[in-house]
Amino acid sequence: MGTFEPTRLLVTGGAGFIGSNFVRRMLTTKVARVVVLDALTYAGDRKNLDGISDPRVVFVQGDICDRAVVERVFTEHAIDAVAHLAAESHVDRSIEAAGVFVQTNVTGTFTLLDVALRTWGEHPTGRRFLHVSTDEVFGALGDTGSFTERSPYAPNSPYAASKAGSDLLARAYVKTYGLPVVVTNCCNNYGPYQLPEKLIPLVITNAAKSLPLPVYGEGKQVREWLHVADHCAALWAALTAGTDGESYNFGSGEELPNLALVERIADLVDDELARPRGTSRALITLVPDRKGHDFRYAIDSTKARTTLGWTPTRTLDRALAETVRWYVRSGR
Repeated sequence: MGTFEPTRLLVTGGAGFIGSNFVRRMLTTKVARVVVLDALTYAGDRKNLDGISDPRVVFVQGDICDRAVVERVFTEHAIDAVAHLAAESHVDRSIEAAGVFVQTNVTGTFTLLDVALRTWGEHPTGRRFLHVSTDEVFGALGDTGSFTERSPYAPNSPYAASKAGSDLLARAYVKTYGLPVVVTNCCNNYGPYQLPEKLIPLVITNAAKSLPLPVYGEGKQVREWLHVADHCAALWAALTAGTDGESYNFGSGEELPNLALVERIADLVDDELARPRGTSRALITLVPDRKGHDFRYAIDSTKARTTLGWTPTRTLDRALAETVRWYVRSGR
Protein backbone atom coordinates (compact mmCIF):
# COMPACT_ATOMS: atom_id res chain seq x y z
CA MET A 1 0.00 0.00 0.00
CA GLY A 2 1.58 3.23 -1.17
CA THR A 3 1.25 6.56 0.57
CA PHE A 4 0.46 10.02 -0.73
CA GLU A 5 1.45 13.10 1.26
CA PRO A 6 -0.56 16.22 0.34
CA THR A 7 1.17 19.53 0.95
CA ARG A 8 -1.27 22.11 -0.41
CA LEU A 9 -4.80 20.85 0.09
CA LEU A 10 -8.03 22.38 -1.22
CA VAL A 11 -11.07 21.55 0.93
CA THR A 12 -14.32 22.45 -0.81
CA GLY A 13 -17.26 23.03 1.51
CA GLY A 14 -14.82 23.49 4.36
CA ALA A 15 -17.19 25.73 6.30
CA GLY A 16 -19.88 23.04 6.35
CA PHE A 17 -20.46 20.19 8.76
CA ILE A 18 -18.05 17.48 7.61
CA GLY A 19 -15.77 20.01 5.94
CA SER A 20 -15.11 22.06 9.08
CA ASN A 21 -14.44 18.91 11.07
CA PHE A 22 -12.06 17.73 8.34
CA VAL A 23 -10.22 21.08 8.37
CA ARG A 24 -9.70 20.72 12.10
CA ARG A 25 -8.28 17.26 11.59
CA MET A 26 -5.88 18.62 8.95
CA LEU A 27 -4.32 20.84 11.62
CA THR A 28 -3.00 17.67 13.27
CA THR A 29 -1.15 16.68 10.08
CA LYS A 30 1.90 18.05 8.28
CA VAL A 31 -0.10 19.62 5.45
CA ALA A 32 1.58 22.97 4.71
CA ARG A 33 -1.49 24.81 3.41
CA VAL A 34 -5.25 24.15 3.74
CA VAL A 35 -7.36 26.27 1.41
CA VAL A 36 -11.04 26.31 2.31
CA LEU A 37 -13.34 27.13 -0.60
CA ASP A 38 -16.96 27.67 0.44
CA ALA A 39 -19.83 29.65 -1.04
CA LEU A 40 -21.32 30.22 2.44
CA THR A 41 -24.86 29.30 1.46
CA TYR A 42 -27.30 28.13 4.15
CA ALA A 43 -25.16 25.00 4.68
CA GLY A 44 -21.83 26.78 5.20
CA ASP A 45 -21.04 29.09 8.10
CA ARG A 46 -17.78 30.84 8.97
CA LYS A 47 -18.69 30.25 12.62
CA ASN A 48 -17.99 26.57 12.02
CA LEU A 49 -14.32 27.54 11.66
CA ASP A 50 -14.25 29.70 14.79
CA GLY A 51 -11.22 29.07 16.95
CA ILE A 52 -8.98 28.14 14.02
CA SER A 53 -6.11 30.62 13.97
CA ASP A 54 -3.50 28.44 12.28
CA PRO A 55 -1.79 30.46 9.51
CA ARG A 56 -1.79 27.36 7.31
CA VAL A 57 -5.56 27.76 6.82
CA VAL A 58 -6.70 30.17 4.10
CA PHE A 59 -10.38 30.89 3.51
CA VAL A 60 -11.75 31.75 0.06
CA GLN A 61 -15.43 32.52 -0.40
CA GLY A 62 -16.52 31.25 -3.78
CA ASP A 63 -18.73 28.85 -5.71
CA ILE A 64 -17.29 25.57 -7.01
CA CYS A 65 -19.33 26.16 -10.19
CA ASP A 66 -17.38 29.36 -10.87
CA ARG A 67 -14.53 28.13 -13.04
CA ALA A 68 -12.56 31.37 -12.77
CA VAL A 69 -12.57 31.15 -8.98
CA VAL A 70 -11.55 27.49 -8.99
CA GLU A 71 -8.75 28.10 -11.51
CA ARG A 72 -7.44 30.99 -9.44
CA VAL A 73 -7.36 28.90 -6.27
CA PHE A 74 -5.51 26.06 -8.00
CA THR A 75 -2.95 28.45 -9.50
CA GLU A 76 -2.38 30.87 -6.64
CA HIS A 77 -2.03 28.14 -4.03
CA ALA A 78 -0.32 25.47 -6.16
CA ILE A 79 -2.90 22.91 -5.08
CA ASP A 80 -1.67 19.32 -5.18
CA ALA A 81 -4.66 17.65 -3.51
CA VAL A 82 -8.41 18.18 -3.31
CA ALA A 83 -10.86 17.00 -0.67
CA HIS A 84 -14.18 17.66 -2.37
CA LEU A 85 -16.86 17.89 0.32
CA ALA A 86 -18.98 20.76 -1.04
CA ALA A 87 -22.48 19.52 -1.83
CA GLU A 88 -26.15 20.15 -1.49
CA SER A 89 -27.12 17.27 0.75
CA HIS A 90 -30.62 17.66 2.23
CA VAL A 91 -33.09 15.23 0.67
CA ASP A 92 -36.17 17.29 1.53
CA ARG A 93 -34.69 20.35 -0.16
CA SER A 94 -33.84 18.29 -3.25
CA ILE A 95 -37.45 17.20 -3.55
CA GLU A 96 -38.58 20.82 -3.54
CA ALA A 97 -35.79 22.29 -5.71
CA ALA A 98 -33.84 19.64 -7.59
CA GLY A 99 -32.12 22.07 -9.96
CA VAL A 100 -29.90 23.52 -7.25
CA PHE A 101 -28.66 20.02 -6.44
CA VAL A 102 -27.83 19.24 -10.06
CA GLN A 103 -26.01 22.55 -10.38
CA THR A 104 -23.86 22.19 -7.28
CA ASN A 105 -23.33 18.45 -7.12
CA VAL A 106 -22.96 17.70 -10.83
CA THR A 107 -21.79 20.93 -12.47
CA GLY A 108 -19.67 21.89 -9.47
CA THR A 109 -17.95 18.52 -9.41
CA PHE A 110 -17.37 18.67 -13.16
CA THR A 111 -15.76 22.11 -12.78
CA LEU A 112 -13.40 20.89 -10.07
CA LEU A 113 -12.44 17.73 -11.94
CA ASP A 114 -11.85 19.60 -15.18
CA VAL A 115 -9.79 22.35 -13.59
CA ALA A 116 -7.72 19.73 -11.79
CA LEU A 117 -7.14 17.94 -15.09
CA ARG A 118 -6.18 21.13 -16.99
CA THR A 119 -3.93 22.28 -14.15
CA TRP A 120 -2.24 18.99 -13.32
CA GLY A 121 -2.24 17.45 -16.81
CA GLU A 122 -3.09 13.87 -17.74
CA HIS A 123 -1.59 11.08 -15.62
CA PRO A 124 -0.02 13.47 -13.08
CA THR A 125 2.21 12.25 -10.28
CA GLY A 126 2.14 13.60 -6.75
CA ARG A 127 -1.50 14.71 -7.02
CA ARG A 128 -4.83 13.36 -5.77
CA PHE A 129 -8.51 14.27 -5.93
CA LEU A 130 -10.70 12.87 -3.12
CA HIS A 131 -14.38 12.88 -4.09
CA VAL A 132 -16.66 12.48 -1.07
CA SER A 133 -20.07 10.92 -1.67
CA THR A 134 -22.91 9.11 0.09
CA ASP A 135 -24.38 5.65 0.47
CA GLU A 136 -27.69 6.98 -0.88
CA VAL A 137 -26.39 6.56 -4.44
CA PHE A 138 -26.98 2.81 -4.02
CA GLY A 139 -30.70 3.20 -3.36
CA ALA A 140 -32.44 1.33 -0.55
CA LEU A 141 -32.15 -2.03 1.17
CA GLY A 142 -34.66 -4.39 2.71
CA ASP A 143 -34.33 -5.89 6.17
CA THR A 144 -31.00 -7.54 5.39
CA GLY A 145 -27.84 -6.96 3.35
CA SER A 146 -25.30 -4.17 3.03
CA PHE A 147 -23.95 -1.96 0.28
CA THR A 148 -20.48 -2.79 -1.02
CA GLU A 149 -18.29 -0.95 -3.50
CA ARG A 150 -19.72 -3.24 -6.18
CA SER A 151 -23.36 -2.45 -5.43
CA PRO A 152 -25.20 -1.03 -8.47
CA TYR A 153 -26.21 2.62 -8.39
CA ALA A 154 -29.98 3.04 -7.94
CA PRO A 155 -30.61 6.53 -6.47
CA ASN A 156 -34.17 7.32 -5.41
CA SER A 157 -34.12 11.07 -4.66
CA PRO A 158 -32.90 14.07 -6.67
CA TYR A 159 -30.14 14.49 -4.07
CA ALA A 160 -28.98 10.89 -4.42
CA ALA A 161 -29.22 11.07 -8.22
CA SER A 162 -27.10 14.23 -8.32
CA LYS A 163 -24.45 12.60 -6.13
CA ALA A 164 -24.54 9.47 -8.29
CA GLY A 165 -23.95 11.68 -11.33
CA SER A 166 -20.96 13.30 -9.65
CA ASP A 167 -19.51 9.89 -8.74
CA LEU A 168 -19.80 8.76 -12.35
CA LEU A 169 -18.10 11.93 -13.58
CA ALA A 170 -15.24 11.18 -11.18
CA ARG A 171 -15.01 7.66 -12.59
CA ALA A 172 -15.01 8.98 -16.14
CA TYR A 173 -12.12 11.36 -15.41
CA VAL A 174 -10.13 8.44 -14.04
CA LYS A 175 -10.85 6.09 -16.93
CA THR A 176 -10.63 8.65 -19.75
CA TYR A 177 -7.91 10.99 -18.60
CA GLY A 178 -6.05 9.14 -15.86
CA LEU A 179 -6.91 11.78 -13.25
CA PRO A 180 -5.90 10.40 -9.82
CA VAL A 181 -9.31 10.30 -8.14
CA VAL A 182 -10.46 8.34 -5.10
CA VAL A 183 -14.21 8.12 -4.35
CA THR A 184 -15.71 7.50 -0.92
CA ASN A 185 -19.29 6.66 0.05
CA CYS A 186 -20.35 7.02 3.67
CA CYS A 187 -23.37 6.30 5.85
CA ASN A 188 -25.15 9.01 7.88
CA ASN A 189 -22.89 11.27 9.94
CA TYR A 190 -23.48 12.99 13.26
CA GLY A 191 -21.44 15.23 15.55
CA PRO A 192 -20.67 18.92 16.14
CA TYR A 193 -21.29 21.71 13.61
CA GLN A 194 -24.04 19.91 11.69
CA LEU A 195 -26.78 22.00 10.08
CA PRO A 196 -29.74 22.20 12.50
CA GLU A 197 -32.24 20.98 9.89
CA LYS A 198 -30.65 17.51 9.84
CA LEU A 199 -32.30 14.86 12.02
CA ILE A 200 -29.99 14.59 15.04
CA PRO A 201 -29.31 18.31 15.67
CA LEU A 202 -32.96 19.12 14.91
CA VAL A 203 -34.17 16.67 17.53
CA ILE A 204 -31.63 17.91 20.08
CA THR A 205 -32.39 21.60 19.63
CA ASN A 206 -36.16 21.08 19.48
CA ALA A 207 -36.16 18.90 22.58
CA ALA A 208 -34.08 21.46 24.47
CA LYS A 209 -36.65 24.13 23.54
CA SER A 210 -39.66 21.86 24.24
CA LEU A 211 -40.69 21.96 20.58
CA PRO A 212 -42.22 19.07 18.61
CA LEU A 213 -39.88 16.27 17.51
CA PRO A 214 -41.05 15.36 13.98
CA VAL A 215 -40.63 11.76 12.83
CA TYR A 216 -41.55 10.68 9.29
CA GLY A 217 -44.23 8.00 8.93
CA GLU A 218 -43.97 5.45 11.72
CA GLY A 219 -40.25 6.03 12.22
CA LYS A 220 -39.34 2.53 11.05
CA GLN A 221 -36.74 3.62 8.49
CA VAL A 222 -33.31 2.31 9.45
CA ARG A 223 -30.08 4.28 9.20
CA GLU A 224 -26.45 3.52 10.00
CA TRP A 225 -24.63 6.24 11.95
CA LEU A 226 -20.93 7.17 11.91
CA HIS A 227 -19.43 9.96 14.01
CA VAL A 228 -17.99 12.73 11.87
CA ALA A 229 -14.55 12.42 13.49
CA ASP A 230 -14.37 8.78 12.42
CA HIS A 231 -15.47 9.79 8.93
CA CYS A 232 -12.74 12.44 8.78
CA ALA A 233 -10.18 9.84 9.82
CA ALA A 234 -11.48 7.61 7.04
CA LEU A 235 -11.22 10.43 4.48
CA TRP A 236 -7.63 11.11 5.48
CA ALA A 237 -6.86 7.39 5.12
CA ALA A 238 -8.43 7.35 1.66
CA LEU A 239 -6.57 10.49 0.60
CA THR A 240 -3.17 9.30 1.80
CA ALA A 241 -3.36 5.51 1.49
CA GLY A 242 -6.07 4.91 -1.11
CA THR A 243 -5.49 3.70 -4.64
CA ASP A 244 -6.26 5.94 -7.61
CA GLY A 245 -9.46 4.90 -9.33
CA GLU A 246 -10.77 2.96 -6.34
CA SER A 247 -13.83 3.63 -4.20
CA TYR A 248 -14.20 2.97 -0.48
CA ASN A 249 -17.32 2.59 1.67
CA PHE A 250 -17.30 3.86 5.25
CA GLY A 251 -19.73 2.67 7.91
CA SER A 252 -19.91 1.98 11.62
CA GLY A 253 -22.08 -1.13 11.58
CA GLU A 254 -24.41 0.58 14.08
CA GLU A 255 -27.97 0.71 12.72
CA LEU A 256 -31.06 2.11 14.38
CA PRO A 257 -34.67 2.80 13.32
CA ASN A 258 -35.38 6.54 13.22
CA LEU A 259 -37.97 6.42 16.00
CA ALA A 260 -35.61 4.54 18.31
CA LEU A 261 -32.88 7.08 17.58
CA VAL A 262 -35.20 10.01 18.36
CA GLU A 263 -36.29 8.36 21.61
CA ARG A 264 -32.67 7.87 22.62
CA ILE A 265 -31.82 11.49 21.87
CA ALA A 266 -34.90 12.68 23.77
CA ASP A 267 -33.75 10.81 26.88
CA LEU A 268 -30.22 12.18 26.57
CA VAL A 269 -31.51 15.75 26.30
CA ASP A 270 -33.60 15.21 29.42
CA ASP A 271 -30.53 13.89 31.23
CA GLU A 272 -28.42 16.84 30.10
CA LEU A 273 -31.06 19.35 31.25
CA ALA A 274 -31.80 17.44 34.47
CA ARG A 275 -35.42 16.88 33.44
CA PRO A 276 -37.47 13.76 34.18
CA ARG A 277 -37.02 11.16 31.44
CA GLY A 278 -40.09 11.09 29.27
CA THR A 279 -40.39 14.87 29.10
CA SER A 280 -38.90 15.03 25.62
CA ARG A 281 -40.41 11.75 24.41
CA ALA A 282 -43.82 13.35 24.88
CA LEU A 283 -42.84 15.84 22.15
CA ILE A 284 -42.44 13.14 19.47
CA THR A 285 -44.84 13.83 16.61
CA LEU A 286 -45.38 11.48 13.67
CA VAL A 287 -45.70 13.44 10.41
CA PRO A 288 -46.58 12.36 6.83
CA ASP A 289 -43.76 10.37 5.28
CA ARG A 290 -41.31 11.89 2.82
CA LYS A 291 -41.81 11.18 -0.90
CA GLY A 292 -39.78 8.19 -2.01
CA HIS A 293 -38.39 7.64 1.48
CA ASP A 294 -35.73 4.91 1.39
CA PHE A 295 -36.35 2.21 3.99
CA ARG A 296 -32.84 1.20 4.99
CA TYR A 297 -29.18 1.89 4.29
CA ALA A 298 -26.27 -0.21 5.56
CA ILE A 299 -22.59 -0.21 4.63
CA ASP A 300 -20.09 -3.04 4.33
CA SER A 301 -16.82 -1.25 5.08
CA THR A 302 -14.61 -4.36 4.93
CA LYS A 303 -12.54 -2.98 2.05
CA ALA A 304 -11.72 0.27 3.87
CA ARG A 305 -10.88 -1.55 7.08
CA THR A 306 -8.60 -4.10 5.42
CA THR A 307 -6.87 -1.98 2.76
CA LEU A 308 -6.74 1.44 4.44
CA GLY A 309 -6.22 0.26 8.00
CA TRP A 310 -9.18 2.35 9.13
CA THR A 311 -11.68 1.49 11.82
CA PRO A 312 -14.17 3.68 13.69
CA THR A 313 -13.25 4.41 17.29
CA ARG A 314 -16.50 5.90 18.63
CA THR A 315 -19.60 3.98 19.62
CA LEU A 316 -23.05 5.45 19.13
CA ASP A 317 -23.87 5.08 22.84
CA ARG A 318 -20.98 7.26 23.97
CA ALA A 319 -20.63 9.65 21.04
CA LEU A 320 -24.36 10.42 20.81
CA ALA A 321 -24.34 11.58 24.43
CA GLU A 322 -21.30 13.75 23.69
CA THR A 323 -23.07 15.19 20.65
CA VAL A 324 -26.18 16.06 22.66
CA ARG A 325 -24.00 17.75 25.27
CA TRP A 326 -22.19 19.80 22.60
CA TYR A 327 -25.40 21.15 21.04
CA VAL A 328 -27.09 21.90 24.35
CA ARG A 329 -24.08 23.66 25.82
CA SER A 330 -23.06 25.51 22.66
CA GLY A 331 -26.55 26.76 21.93
CA ARG A 332 -26.13 25.85 18.24
